[in-house]
Amino acid sequence: MEKTTGAEEIVWDLSILYDGADDPNIARDIEAVNQKVETFAATYRGRVAQLDAEEMVDALIQVEEIYDQSGRIQSFAYLQFATDTAEPKYGALVQKINEFSAEMDQKLVFFDLEWKAIDDAEAEKLLSDPTLGKYRHYLEAERRYKPYTLSEIEEQLLLEKSVTGRDAWSRLFTQITSALRFDYKGKKLTQSEVLKLLYEADRDVRSAAADSVTAGLGERMMELTYIFNVLVADKASDDRRRGYPSWISSRNLANKAPDTVVDALITAVTSNYELVMRHYRLKRTLLGHDELFDYDRYAPLHIGATEREHSWDDARGIVSSAYHRFNDRAGSIVDRFFDENWIHAALMPNKRGGAFCSPVVPSAHPYVLLNYTGKTRDVMTLAHELGHGLHMYLSGEAQGITGLYTPLTTAEMASTFGEMLVFDDLMSRETDPAAQLAMLLEKIEDSFATIFRQVSMNRFEDKLHTARRTQGELSSAQINAFWLETQRAMFGDSVTLREDYGSWWSYVGHFVGVPGYVYAYAFGELLVLALFNLYKQRGVAFVPEYVDVLAAGNSDYPEKILAKVGVDLNDPAFWTEGLAILRTMIEQEEALARQVYPEKFA
Repeated sequence: MEKTTGAEEIVWDLSILYDGADDPNIARDIEAVNQKVETFAATYRGRVAQLDAEEMVDALIQVEEIYDQSGRIQSFAYLQFATDTAEPKYGALVQKINEFSAEMDQKLVFFDLEWKAIDDAEAEKLLSDPTLGKYRHYLEAERRYKPYTLSEIEEQLLLEKSVTGRDAWSRLFTQITSALRFDYKGKKLTQSEVLKLLYEADRDVRSAAADSVTAGLGERMMELTYIFNVLVADKASDDRRRGYPSWISSRNLANKAPDTVVDALITAVTSNYELVMRHYRLKRTLLGHDELFDYDRYAPLHIGATEREHSWDDARGIVSSAYHRFNDRAGSIVDRFFDENWIHAALMPNKRGGAFCSPVVPSAHPYVLLNYTGKTRDVMTLAHELGHGLHMYLSGEAQGITGLYTPLTTAEMASTFGEMLVFDDLMSRETDPAAQLAMLLEKIEDSFATIFRQVSMNRFEDKLHTARRTQGELSSAQINAFWLETQRAMFGDSVTLREDYGSWWSYVGHFVGVPGYVYAYAFGELLVLALFNLYKQRGVAFVPEYVDVLAAGNSDYPEKILAKVGVDLNDPAFWTEGLAILRTMIEQEEALARQVYPEKFA
């Protein structure tokens, strides 16, 4: 009999948006949006340079209304599709909405282009007018793209062709990876189900699961390799036409992260790979193996604490309590996700793997998707995604749609802070040193996955994009070699990565959907280690300042928002401070290991 967690019936209620793919209100709202767009274009085309501050605010309010209403339609289509990527009518709706969105953006692109075309001195005069209020930063930030902006017809063509180009290939990737079934001991498992087995205590189970993943990916390697090649080439084409100096430039610009800050982050992390090796050498000793392999990375220690299964109700109680202890308002917002069915946690055959939180739009609310299997890491994932949800709820409420969608770097701030709240709470209540060791080991490995692994994946992306631009189409073997080289650099001699592990790049959706994304996780985790340290030092005085930072959303540059809580992102040493906190955790882990298993260190 299959184990149940209580999450089997946890599905979200999308009725605040629409009742289903066949809801006639979708067509009605598409028509309403189209009418608003036509009216807006007729009113403002050719006039943007003549607008005073009050008129500009009126125009941006109309833009917000258009994107809020269209965002409801887009969010519904994508959220519904995520729960069943094989359902034809869900896919058809996504395609319809993609085409609608592209047409809408083509009609509105003139506004941004006319704003960017204004002389710098004239633009600055308008930006200095206090009447702009919250829209000042939005307008100023848009002008950063002026050097990389094309003509209106070129911008329209790129938007139109993305529907049958980049977006279509990304959708195909999602459908292929969601439909994959992995043969494990006679059973056909989904991606979420087979990856879960890598956390089992039985080494034979982990080894067989890893082999199953490799075999399953191998069955679609031709298609996945081709999709990657097409999308990497597509990005190169866009970057070349726009004049971006490197493959990562557009991502850094979108993240409002100067190249110098990102370079300092990458350098700090890669120069501290020894921390990863130090941890896994310790783990090798604790597990009693002469050699650790790729399938041993997430092996638990052989004690009950890490093998405990958490029911959905347990997970809810743990996460909700941790957020409430931090701040009652934060806890109350988190509770709404459970009480009002804003979460989809049930495992389903063609559901998208992994987890995410979608901000949707300010007139609705965020939604969380995860694949809940009852493991401790799933509880942490729930805390993580609800951190996103809290951030999105607060920023949408305070800033509206122009301040809702934070840069990816600070987008990971609240989520990883939420994980730390739950971990710290569980750790403080645990009295058994063996259980504390197991929890600390798991937390350190989660931090490694967020910091070191993501940066090693950034190094993989760097090789992938650079090689595709200089060598042309790449083979699976070439991409496998890039993956193994960058992963092995991180683990050194502490973990042996088999050649079979070389193909595991091929299911990572971020490489496809959001090139350059991954370093944002390391940015967010190291930022949170520093923020959590401030919380520990300052206690309750820190809480309202932190909540204000979340509510600020995308209303200013990250370094200015975070300066309010005493963080200097422009200091290259900042990243070293975060890594020093992680080093302290490893020292604590080593001391606990010697206390719990003295015989292993004799």
